[in-house]
Amino acid sequence: MYKNNKFYLLPEIQFDYAILDFKDIKISSKVSKILKTNNYIFSVNNHFNEVCERIKNYHNDSWMKNEYIAILNNINNNEHLIKNFKLISVEVCEKGTNQLICGEIGYKVGKIYTSLSGFTTKEKKYNNWGKLQLVLLNNYLQKNGYTFWNLGHPQLQYKIDLGAKVYNRNDFLIRWNNENK
Repeated sequence: MYKNNKFYLLPEIQFDYAILDFKDIKISSKVSKILKTNNYIFSVNNHFNEVCERIKNYHNDSWMKNEYIAILNNINNNEHLIKNFKLISVEVCEKGTNQLICGEIGYKVGKIYTSLSGFTTKEKKYNNWGKLQLVLLNNYLQKNGYTFWNLGHPQLQYKIDLGAKVYNRNDFLIRWNNENK
């Protein structure tokens, strides 16, 4: 948001949220095949800037503007000043080439991870790698003590297909507060 020629970062308050409890994840047969190939490298916070740029270029009319990326970089570079909050970039690269195929940006507050946005390479060779990234992220979050995954807007079908359940704002906030004590 711009006001007086300054760019401000504002939280988005939604009416409903897609929440994934890690045990509820649904893995398609196509993603299971990719998992078996083991031709990928999953990483966290190794390609932060590239993930931001790829998200900006991936989405038509993206909200990931240069000003927003600058704010994210400032937060990321000064994370030691912010208690109980951490920006996270998630990346999946192809083994051998180390080419970044898909990724996302999100953040951690307490023990809850919230997705902001992501991208995936559109080449046919990498079909379903975006879903692979989601499954790998789910496993990472579960292994690292997160309590649940906030996928944000529930309107996108892939979130429900992944196993997310829809919470209204009130129920979401009750759960958020209970799990962040």
